[in-house]
Amino acid sequence: MGDTIQILIAMVIYMAAVIIIGVTFARKANASSDAYFLGGRSLGPWVTAMSAEASDMSGWLLMGLPGVAYWCGIADAAWTAIGLAAGTYINWLIVSKRLRRYSEKAGNAITLPEYFSNRFHEKKKVIMTIAAVFILIFFTVYAASCLVTCGKLFSTLFDMPYIPMMIVGAVFVLIYTIIGGFLAESASDFMQAIVMIVALGVIVVVGTVSAGGLGAVVDNVKDIPGFLEFFGMATPETVDGVQQAANGVPLFGEAAPYGILSIVSMLAWGLGYFGVPQVLLRFMAIRHEDELKRSRRIATVWVLISLTIAVFIGVMGRALYPTALTTSSDAENVFILLATNLLPPLIAGFVMAGILAATISSSDSYLLIAASAFAKNIYQGLFRKKATDREVLNISRITLLAIAVVAIIIALDENSVIFTIVSFAWAGFGATFGPLMLFSLFWKRTTRAGAIAGMIGGAGMVFVWNLLVRPLGGVWDIYELLPAFIFSCICIVVVSLLTPEPSEEIQKEFEAVQRM
Repeated sequence: MGDTIQILIAMVIYMAAVIIIGVTFARKANASSDAYFLGGRSLGPWVTAMSAEASDMSGWLLMGLPGVAYWCGIADAAWTAIGLAAGTYINWLIVSKRLRRYSEKAGNAITLPEYFSNRFHEKKKVIMTIAAVFILIFFTVYAASCLVTCGKLFSTLFDMPYIPMMIVGAVFVLIYTIIGGFLAESASDFMQAIVMIVALGVIVVVGTVSAGGLGAVVDNVKDIPGFLEFFGMATPETVDGVQQAANGVPLFGEAAPYGILSIVSMLAWGLGYFGVPQVLLRFMAIRHEDELKRSRRIATVWVLISLTIAVFIGVMGRALYPTALTTSSDAENVFILLATNLLPPLIAGFVMAGILAATISSSDSYLLIAASAFAKNIYQGLFRKKATDREVLNISRITLLAIAVVAIIIALDENSVIFTIVSFAWAGFGATFGPLMLFSLFWKRTTRAGAIAGMIGGAGMVFVWNLLVRPLGGVWDIYELLPAFIFSCICIVVVSLLTPEPSEEIQKEFEAVQRM
């Protein structure tokens, strides 16, 4: 049997298992919009933790992060991983329990825009509308990154054109999400979190053995200037974006400095966790807040192991195949390269399902949350307040289709770098919702006007910094999440202090949650 056929069989088996999960949960998920969008607050601690992290990490974990390490060494990848690990732990520690309580107290909110709106007792749903619009914008970008992952995976494996393969992946994800809703998504994400970490583990063990041990991996890359440094970065010598080689050896220039600004910029990735809906919704969906402590431990361990291995896979790929991937976009195929070259085809297919797992677990979350933002918060919240549950579910499915089409258009460029797409969307969520989430949970004086200013200010600064300020280079070359997060905080504090205090009713609700 041909290698490609064996890989395809393994991946089809995996995709069939995912569809079975969707069908299994379909009836329960479609019982109501509450069940479809939040699972009726019925998740256990293991599913809560694993589905949160799987939906968060996406194909970026198996392709984007190893690709960065392969291309320019460990500095960028490692400092990003450290920031993400710290952000994961702190978010579970300080946000999860308070949000679980407050979302239920604030009108039993089942979406993030609904929580923010109910928190400030809105009559005119301005916060809800703004939050829903930004979720639609940034999650469409996020979904595009997942489709790029699908396209690269299938086109590399089966030697087929990128665009048709990307569309095939999009259709599969769309059908699956429409069938099962939040419960199916969370249950399959639990399975996919296991598949992802097993796939990472298999590749790192087999690759290390193939290289002749850990020492051999290090020996093969230690002479690349800056490659193994935390305070320096390798600089591939390129012509028109393609790395040059001589006598089978990749060419690098002198190591680039990696100073404190760069480190702080990468550590700032951790701030994104306070605003990403796919993780925050899991906090809201767990069945008992007392189980969040166990979930925090599970999530933190999973993240530490998976991020560490992902960075090392990039290093190992450069040691084993130093000239195989010659552009920053191609470098994101290092996991695929290792799997197809080091494993028997059938096993490689199952390991490759790890990338598919990461992609599905994220894209279904992104599509579902974006659809709920429109159907529940804009359509029912603004235009059809008496819309039935069935009507809301139907509108959400139409929205899913529309978002998928826009994401496909964004993902048409096969030279897109997954890391870059994800970093922009991550900054968008972190700066738009992160500061507001923290202030809404922990500062009683936060006002509705302050909340609106914080969201608009944070989101606007992400675009301004990314498009206008960061290209200036030098001290301005800071990841847009950090300045946008700070600016959003300033907007919330200043505008809240300049506007009248929240009503007595809002303050009493805040105090009641604090005492719980």
